[in-house]
Amino acid sequence: MSVFKKLRNDYVIWHANRVTIPKFKSNNIIRQKITFSGRVQKVGFRLEIYCIARRMNLTGWVKNLIGGSVEAEFQGDESQIDSLVKIMKSLKRASVKNITIIDLPIDEDDQGFKIVE
Repeated sequence: MSVFKKLRNDYVIWHANRVTIPKFKSNNIIRQKITFSGRVQKVGFRLEIYCIARRMNLTGWVKNLIGGSVEAEFQGDESQIDSLVKIMKSLKRASVKNITIIDLPIDEDDQGFKIVE
């Protein structure tokens, strides 16, 4: 791993751990596939999603797409997923230009959150 990438990853993890996550009352459990387009690759976007999703106890995955977008599936409380999307849109080192959301059926067997390479 290059020195630059390690420094960036350390910063992203530090930043993700400092994000204030509001307290949520248990709401509606949903599963959504969300695609983020814009300047979202090579800026630690996937790692930030991963860290915050794990802090929120969401399940699912996140991966880079060939065209420069990032795709993720989130399962959990609807208000938490909405909050995570707002956090990702507000990142200064990334520039989210478009978000596509597709509702999916709940996956009862889904556990944990992972980065798909």
